[in-house]
Amino acid sequence: MNMAMSLSHQIASLSGTPISTTTTASELNDPTVSLNAASIWKSPTANLRCRISKQGGQEIDSLTSPPLSPCRSPALRADLSVACQALVADRTEISTTTNNANNVDYDYNNFITSYKQGGAQDKGKGGVPVYVMMPLDSVTMGNGVNRKKAMNASMQALKSAGVEGIMMDVWWGLVERDGPGVYNWGGYNELLEMAKKHGLKVQAVMSFHQCGGNVGDSCSIPLPKWATEEIDKDPDLAYTDQWGRRNYEYISLGCDTLPVLKGRTPIQCYADFMRAFRDNFQHLLGDTIVEIQVGMGPAGELRYPSYPEQNGTWKFPGIGAFQCYDKYMRSSLKAAAEAAGKPEWGTSGPTDAGEYNNWPEDTQFFRRENGGWDSPYGKFFLSWYSQMLLDHGERILSNAQAIFQSTGVKISVKVAGIHWHYGTRSHAPELTAGYYNTRYHDGYIPIAQMLARYGAIFNFTCIEMRDHEQPQDALCAPEKLVRQVALATRKMSVPLAGENALPRYDETAHDQILNASSLKLDEIEQESDMCAFTYLRMNPDLFQADNWRKFVSFVNKMKEGKGEDKCWEQVEREAEHFVHVTTPLVQEASFALMH
Repeated sequence: MNMAMSLSHQIASLSGTPISTTTTASELNDPTVSLNAASIWKSPTANLRCRISKQGGQEIDSLTSPPLSPCRSPALRADLSVACQALVADRTEISTTTNNANNVDYDYNNFITSYKQGGAQDKGKGGVPVYVMMPLDSVTMGNGVNRKKAMNASMQALKSAGVEGIMMDVWWGLVERDGPGVYNWGGYNELLEMAKKHGLKVQAVMSFHQCGGNVGDSCSIPLPKWATEEIDKDPDLAYTDQWGRRNYEYISLGCDTLPVLKGRTPIQCYADFMRAFRDNFQHLLGDTIVEIQVGMGPAGELRYPSYPEQNGTWKFPGIGAFQCYDKYMRSSLKAAAEAAGKPEWGTSGPTDAGEYNNWPEDTQFFRRENGGWDSPYGKFFLSWYSQMLLDHGERILSNAQAIFQSTGVKISVKVAGIHWHYGTRSHAPELTAGYYNTRYHDGYIPIAQMLARYGAIFNFTCIEMRDHEQPQDALCAPEKLVRQVALATRKMSVPLAGENALPRYDETAHDQILNASSLKLDEIEQESDMCAFTYLRMNPDLFQADNWRKFVSFVNKMKEGKGEDKCWEQVEREAEHFVHVTTPLVQEASFALMH
């Protein structure tokens, strides 16, 4: 089935014609069912408070004058002083069922239990294992281990503190830098053996994006040079916005199945990389390496690069911009519009959707009343745009599943926690990123459905955030967003894992993570536990005495679970032993990391 699906995607992409699918009437009436555009549209139908100043007045130089949005006549710009005042309303729960057995047959509870076994959790006991992200530059550009002494001391300290394991980026731009199909695992061989020596489990991230330009990026690791050479020849391999700006963080999914990278498709490159990783580290899979997180976009997340920070293009909490203007994406949009019987809808994406730093009410497309997002054209476009992202995820996941089956590792996918303007009707920042999530349409059920088909983990960010810590005028609601995602994963029986989006060392954030890691989603069922939590990130700040003391307490509380009902003071007293034991290692690691 996977092979057939892959072949149909390739034929469709090469011919420029979408492959239609047969759909039942009941499926067409279900807005959360995952379909391709052709089948959908054949028939018309710490104290973190801060002050935020809107960037709407900043003009972006237009390289071209795009056509008007197909669905409406010219509209006056909303006054930039008008803040969106939409109230957060209760989301109407969409009743959805799915069959997980398309590709994988697994038991959800056994999945969670098996993930938690291996040292940190007693069988049958609550609690969530904690992993810690390694520095982005743990492996040097010369394929050696960076700050080897610090890495060794850090791993030993983390293990002594009760940490289950580490997460490390395995960079495509480092490993396959020398040429297509030439893999240098250099520093990763040494780093993974170091983790094994200290008894740490490893979440290995297949990082097919560039490092540099995102929040927290402390170094620069570009895509492989031979790949960027092809982008230089054909700039449409890069994601493109309506003003002609190119984004080089990740190759556009519009050319997923075209042989544009020295005779291979991007999907083939990703699959070959994962296969080479499997073959090289076969002896560690399922024992030391317990999870493969498959990169699917910028920052490794399944999304479009809709809010790029490089060169100040986007600033929080701007709505971002659609990334569908390379020739491959435009060709797909044109074909989908023709299949829908609305060829005029295929000429362009929405051109009244504002600029990167606008707010929803600054735009005609995202505004609360009579916004284009809720028009027939808007629904068509957003369905196509989000479905392209889901198809991209499906293509990569089907390969990952085939490559890593029977190795004992879990597969995971990271989804961004886009919480700003969540309280508006349109959820503009989520829409530009590719998540079709609005007041009336659940965008996380289709993602969970896709992951369920492959028995994959739904890894979600922003777990540490509280609603009241965020700018209220931007209607940020990270807690409500986390709850929505938790409901979607439970409905689809998909394991949920979490990460913190920003570095936090305070007990307020730790307490929020603990609460979010075991949510009570309704009054009837028991609390729903995450299968794992990954802490951002190992650095000198983490090893400062006070931060380390709080972190050790946090790890122990997560392991015990909320059911223990111990106060932080009691946990800290019990953690004193671990703090004392690890003090020399922490001092050594902190010094080595800073020098």
